[in-house]
Amino acid sequence: MGDFRKLEVWQIAKKLAVVIYQVTNDTAFSKDFGLKDQIRRTSVSISSNIAEGEESGTNRMSIRYFYISKGSSAEVQSQAEIAHEIGYLNKDKLVEILDLCNQISSKLTKLISYRKNH
Repeated sequence: MGDFRKLEVWQIAKKLAVVIYQVTNDTAFSKDFGLKDQIRRTSVSISSNIAEGEESGTNRMSIRYFYISKGSSAEVQSQAEIAHEIGYLNKDKLVEILDLCNQISSKLTKLISYRKNH
């Protein structure tokens, strides 16, 4: 445990949140206040929970927060798929978002496994 900013998974999660904010400002997304607010809050919660978990002081608490982040990553994927299907996200942005979410989920799985064993 230590500085959450050094965790690659946190850096990717932060990048995801920035991408989500950018796409929700620049497209038809901006007029859909409900979905826009939900995907923004969900994307920000990923990096926030990683940070909180890393600073929590125990592996048990860290793991709990990392699982919450994994769930939020899946939630962003679901919301992005819906946004794409209703025309708010183009295919390239959808692929970018899904790729970032998959990276986050994979890295969190490895981090959780590591923390469980140490």
